[in-house]
Amino acid sequence: MGHDRTIRGASRRGAVRGSGHRSGGGTADTVTDRNWTAQVRSAALCALGLLVLVVLLDLFSGTFTALRLALWWGLAALLYVVLRPARVTAGPGWLAVQGLGRRRHVCTGLLTAVRYSEGVAARLVLCDSLGHRVELDPRVLVADPLLLHRLDRGARAAREAGLLRTGCAELRRLTEQVDGAARGVFEASDLR
Repeated sequence: MGHDRTIRGASRRGAVRGSGHRSGGGTADTVTDRNWTAQVRSAALCALGLLVLVVLLDLFSGTFTALRLALWWGLAALLYVVLRPARVTAGPGWLAVQGLGRRRHVCTGLLTAVRYSEGVAARLVLCDSLGHRVELDPRVLVADPLLLHRLDRGARAAREAGLLRTGCAELRRLTEQVDGAARGVFEASDLR
């Protein structure tokens, strides 16, 4: 990624940190998913709750052993891995999604395709001209308009350059969904 080198160097020097929703730094301003920490906390609490529940059941039934404790720890860890959300960050010209073991990124100004797959878990797939591909939950973008704004700004640049040919309708639908929610808030508070 063309912007990746600059951002990584800045993070080593301490200019860009992922600790908050928005971290300072002029042009290297990075926006992160503001709900990510709460979702990670919820995943950890669910896994811990399951562990406590099954260990207590084992203790009360008299079948508690070290082997069973290791099994329950493994089950709780698996539940945490399944429930832990990917972390979405965006900066000028790029969007990154970091899962447990892998970080993927796209250059938003070089997007070539945006696909929206509906199903049990809706996914938004972004592909750029460098061959990079990112898959994320579109609810993350709807819940955090700053991330959507970064993606939309890059997608507009790609559209103007003639690179983005498929997926304009999907992005427009997401931005209209966020705009509709904002309009509803303004109308409810009489700020029309």
